[in-house]
Amino acid sequence: MKIVVKIGTSSLTNNAGVLRHDVVAAMAQQISQVKTAGHEIILVTSGAVALGIAVLSLDRRPTDVLSLQALSAVGQPQLMAAYAAEFKRHGHVTAQVLLVPHDFVDRTQYLHARNTMLKLLELGCVPVVNENDAIANNEIRYGDNDHLSALVSHLVSADVLLLLTDTDGLYTANPHTDPMAKIISVVTAEDPLLQVDAQESGTDRGSGGMASKIAAARIASWSGVVAVIASAETPDVIARVINGDDQVGTRFLPHDRRLSARKLWIAFASEVEGSVVVDAGAREALISRGTSLLPAGVVGVSGDFMAGSTIEIRDQSGLVIARGMAAMSITQVQQSQGKRSSDVDSFGSTEVVHRDDLVIL
Repeated sequence: MKIVVKIGTSSLTNNAGVLRHDVVAAMAQQISQVKTAGHEIILVTSGAVALGIAVLSLDRRPTDVLSLQALSAVGQPQLMAAYAAEFKRHGHVTAQVLLVPHDFVDRTQYLHARNTMLKLLELGCVPVVNENDAIANNEIRYGDNDHLSALVSHLVSADVLLLLTDTDGLYTANPHTDPMAKIISVVTAEDPLLQVDAQESGTDRGSGGMASKIAAARIASWSGVVAVIASAETPDVIARVINGDDQVGTRFLPHDRRLSARKLWIAFASEVEGSVVVDAGAREALISRGTSLLPAGVVGVSGDFMAGSTIEIRDQSGLVIARGMAAMSITQVQQSQGKRSSDVDSFGSTEVVHRDDLVIL
């Protein structure tokens, strides 16, 4: 079995942002145990920014991107050194893999990343993955490694994505404030819970939260991967999840529809920078016939986007029916909306969104 394990900052550090070496040791011990049993494990880890804050003795987490990038560059080597030391105790070698969003959008980069990861597994290494935050700011600003781990699970065709956090799983209500809250053991692929957007933050040491993990589970589901949200403090949590223990965490079942990594990124992981409204004819063509979105069907536009930005496509009732990568800027869409393609001035594209860059939701 191939498993991607993601552990977040809130589990890896204490309230002061200092790395918890006991947690790192526990992860190394558990991963080494299941690896010895014949499973392939990839670890996606957060914590570089928090470690940078602790090392530099800052009293709070900055909010500007440049500072966050610099702090990740300070914390990342210390994070890897801690993992390398603990895995060495169990006779395993770690390999640092730093990824950026472009690695999942560009087909050539995607294949390079996939081949490298699979070769590391073949060599018996434990790939330790993080976002290359020092040069790529999307994860810092718009989510956390929950998204990254879900995309990695697609990259390597994983069987299971395990999202380790500081709660036992997904509850019916906030268990800290509602004594009647109950844990949800299974979420199906069509459950409305999977429509939650990742906008809520967790602790002030990290950038994730339960909404981010549900969004990651949705990406995994549309990749055909089982996702589990569970507590990092659960004894032998990795082995128990691998063995199908239904008493551990919340399990998200895979969808019967599969998307490419590029379309997964567009649909669920990229920042939405604007939207267009389409008429009934365009809505029907997109949903039923899988066409590209042409200017003739556009009746409204909002936001501030350029060609290459991710936009939402809404019907006239306001319902989001699709997401896509725009082939025009907002100005170009405004100038061409309602026109036939033959009447559109040459912008380099006569389509608002090409069908290859479009995901029906």
